[in-house]
Amino acid sequence: MDLRQQEKQQERQQEKQQERRREKQQERGTDGAVSGAAFSEAMSRLVSGVAVVSARRGDGRPSGLLVSSVCSYSADPPSVLVALARTSRTCREITAGPDAYFGVHLLARSHAALARTFAGGSGDKFADVLWDWDGTVPRLAGVPVYAKCRAGAVLPHGDHVIVVGEVVGCAVAEDAPLVYFRRRLDWSLGG
Repeated sequence: MDLRQQEKQQERQQEKQQERRREKQQERGTDGAVSGAAFSEAMSRLVSGVAVVSARRGDGRPSGLLVSSVCSYSADPPSVLVALARTSRTCREITAGPDAYFGVHLLARSHAALARTFAGGSGDKFADVLWDWDGTVPRLAGVPVYAKCRAGAVLPHGDHVIVVGEVVGCAVAEDAPLVYFRRRLDWSLGG
């Protein structure tokens, strides 16, 4: 290897080291903790399903929001785990008292517009949506999976609340799921 090639190789190595340093600075905040931006970017790469969580408000009207932090939790008793922003009205309704009931609606690929409706922060989200009451729970029509839940355990953490919902009713239909990845709702599973 001649001198010119060695210099070019050293330059490439220095550029790579500088790039790694920049990446490390983006990963960590000033106090050494992971920054919110770096964490959000990392989690945007986690593929997840999308669900609407619904509950009855104190004034008797329906309330709902879009979530991607929902998963099965236990088979005995059948339970789901949902993470809700503390500031959401739906969270306040679900965590307001003992024996609060709520619905978890897993969305289909054809429900991207419905997802955007429930992702919004204002207005009557149920105004242009087909739904009905399932006891005290607003139930969306036409979703592939619906679970009626009773709030079991509630764990506040950070800016969210984790709710374990004991499933008391469930309906399942075949449909391709709506998938959330890289902050987009238009992904589909291959096959």
